[in-house]
Amino acid sequence: MSEYLFLEQLKRAFAIAKKDLRIYYKRGPVVIFGLVMPFFLFLAFFIGRNMPIQQLFTGLLGMTIFFASMSIGPAIVPFEARSRTLERLVSTPVSAWALFIGDVIASFVYGILISVVPLIIGLVFGVNITNLLILCLGMILAAFCFASFGILLSAYPPTDVPSTVMMISNLVKFPLVFISGVFIPVSAMPDWGRIIASFSPLTYFTDLASYCTQGVSYYSVVVDFAALTGFTLLFLIAAIKIHERTLPERL
Repeated sequence: MSEYLFLEQLKRAFAIAKKDLRIYYKRGPVVIFGLVMPFFLFLAFFIGRNMPIQQLFTGLLGMTIFFASMSIGPAIVPFEARSRTLERLVSTPVSAWALFIGDVIASFVYGILISVVPLIIGLVFGVNITNLLILCLGMILAAFCFASFGILLSAYPPTDVPSTVMMISNLVKFPLVFISGVFIPVSAMPDWGRIIASFSPLTYFTDLASYCTQGVSYYSVVVDFAALTGFTLLFLIAAIKIHERTLPERL
């Protein structure tokens, strides 16, 4: 019986994800911070620099999947709290965990769909991907990890003002991009930089992408996958727990 109830809640989570994708993927903050921002950030740093295409591809792919997977999550909860949609969802037979898992799934799907674009561009322009399977598995795990992180960032403060949540989200996202090996390889960082970089989930995906395209990585593939898995579980559990505790304040 418990397994049946779990599957029913999971179906409702997928229904919520479908609703989120239909409603939020065209929102201004999602478009700006999920597509426009990583593109111009990439151009600002890489244009005019004599860098190998493999490294350019690694940086572009890392930024795209990071920003795209985290673009919907922080916007969903405050938007729904403001429009009173959250009250209607809570009054339906949907568990709180299923509600937020649905938001994570929507962010994950959006992140994967957008990150396929630089992957295809890289293949067209001759990027040598030596381990396509490992890269694809890493993209899937990283997108779910970053999607969970995005939902976590919307958990506190419990506000219905999307701009407040987006501001907090950007204050976290941008420093992580600069310390995660996207612009400067982890191996080229000073010791204190490597220590800080180890606390960023993006570091491990960037390292994994570097291994799959350049054959060089600072960590092993096992460590990269283990770290991404650990961050995913941490972000997901923390997001659900905090949202459950702060949910009454949003209603």
